[in-house]
Amino acid sequence: MRLVKNIENDFCSANLYSFNNKYIIKFEAGNLEQIYKVSELDVSGEDDIEEMLGDTFMKKVMQRFKEMSEDFEEILDSID
Repeated sequence: MRLVKNIENDFCSANLYSFNNKYIIKFEAGNLEQIYKVSELDVSGEDDIEEMLGDTFMKKVMQRFKEMSEDFEEILDSID
C-alpha cells in the first residue's frame, strides 16, 4: 500500500493510499478508524477524491466516530 498524501482537514487524521487499483481513504480518531475504498476507475484522480471529502462528508465521518466511541464505551462498561 502506497501513501499518496495526507488529507488536510479540521476533524481527524486522514490519509489517501493507493493499492490494487483502488484509492483507500483512511480516517483515524484516537483508537478508532474508518476506511473507504474507491476504484481508480470510478474517479479521474486524487483531486476527485479530495472533492468528495467536503465538510458535509467529514461531519458525517466525525458523527460516525462519535457513535463508534459510544458503542465501544458501552461494551467496555458492560464488562465491568
